[in-house]
Amino acid sequence: MTFQRARTEEQREIRRQAILDVASAMLDEMPVAAVTLNELSRRVGLAKPNVLRYFESREAVLLELLDRFLQEWLAELTEEMAAALDNDLSMPERAAAVAEVLSRSLSGRVVLCELFGAQGSVLEHNVSVEVAARYKRASLARLTTMTDLLRTYLPELGENATLFSLQTMVMAGALSAYSTPPPSLQAAYQAEPDLARFHLDLEDYLKRALTATLLGVLPRR
Repeated sequence: MTFQRARTEEQREIRRQAILDVASAMLDEMPVAAVTLNELSRRVGLAKPNVLRYFESREAVLLELLDRFLQEWLAELTEEMAAALDNDLSMPERAAAVAEVLSRSLSGRVVLCELFGAQGSVLEHNVSVEVAARYKRASLARLTTMTDLLRTYLPELGENATLFSLQTMVMAGALSAYSTPPPSLQAAYQAEPDLARFHLDLEDYLKRALTATLLGVLPRR
């Protein structure tokens, strides 16, 4: 991919989206930690200083991708919830269905979960106040979308819907680290099967964790 110099805002936005698309493709091949500005620049066909004209750091690129993936997931989740849930079900049945849909949906989006896991410890570092604030404003909008969606099917959550939404993302990020072990650990698990108890199935364990959390925050009747 090669670029001529962008001279209009429209051209600049095209360049930005092209950089994001390349970074997204890289995440299909490698973990978040392996994505570097040098390799991204090489694949995009721009010198590293030119990439930095569009994004101030590697972390800024990945934060914007996280927001993109989160928007896409929430759009699909809305459809998945509508297909799987019935408001005529009892509260425990609806809670179980919500946990099942969330765990199944998130386990199919490994990159999103990995970005959740890297957000607080990696991605929100090495960015300016402006980038951090812009990302957090966008995150607040996504959180509101998810909260409203959960309240549609579990109005009993009330104010706890926001907390549960946050906990869902945090748990997905934390558990994903144990569901995709590096080659060295995979070899260790094969050599000593007893060690494989540390290798978690993301969908299964996320469903258990979300179900337990819902049981903790829903009112008891």
